[in-house]
Amino acid sequence: MNNVNILLAKSDAEIHDIAVLAEEIWHQHFIPIIGEAQVDYMVDKFQSYPALKAQIEQDDYEYYQIISSHTLAGYIGIHPEEDALFLSKLYIKKDCRGQHLATESFHFLIQLCKERGLKKIWLTCNKHNDNTLAIYDHLGFIITDEQVADIGNGFVMDDYILTYTL
Repeated sequence: MNNVNILLAKSDAEIHDIAVLAEEIWHQHFIPIIGEAQVDYMVDKFQSYPALKAQIEQDDYEYYQIISSHTLAGYIGIHPEEDALFLSKLYIKKDCRGQHLATESFHFLIQLCKERGLKKIWLTCNKHNDNTLAIYDHLGFIITDEQVADIGNGFVMDDYILTYTL
């Protein structure tokens, strides 16, 4: 297994690097699931450098770099809530998948929750993102609800809500 470090993105350059990686991952992974037009829209609205910067500065989001063998292999975006951690983003670069980076990230998040006294982790996942749903199932998440969210421009997110209780 590779040497994995999960580090808080603090500088503009680190946030920019995450945005560049997000565009790569989203275009590779999500076009077959939701189509190119929705991917372009969602990357611009939620994953671009200005979007990430605003989430950090205005909405108390935290972004973490997943560094594997000295390479930016993925990223995590979280939003702490009163008694829970909202896992907004956990994405791994295609050529870094299968190296247990999601599991390493999950262990990191569990430890973070324990340090902060949070009782659960929850997230949303597209209902047709089968491989990712299988990974979350393997990690112990359960589907607790579903939602269809209008995100503008004629697009919706059709998601399951998954929860992991500590």
